Amino acid sequence: MEDKVGLMLPCNVIVQESGSGDVEVAAIDPVASMQAIDNPALMRAAQTVRDKLSRVIGQLAQDAAAA
Repeated sequence: MEDKVGLMLPCNVIVQESGSGDVEVAAIDPVASMQAIDNPALMRAAQTVRDKLSRVIGQLAQDAAAA
C-alpha cells in the first residue's frame, strides 16, 4: 500500500515485568502512526492492526484477572 510502511506496521509491542511481578503489555496505536500518510487503504489496514492488538491485549488482561 505504501513503500517502506513495513517499517511502521505492524507496531512494536513491549512486554515488561516489574519488580513486583506485574507484567505490562504496551503497543503504539497504528492508526495514529499512519495519520501522516494520505492513503485510505493504509488507514483501513492500520485499523485492522489496531483492532487485533486491542483484542489480544484485552484477552491478556482478562486472563490475568482470572488467574
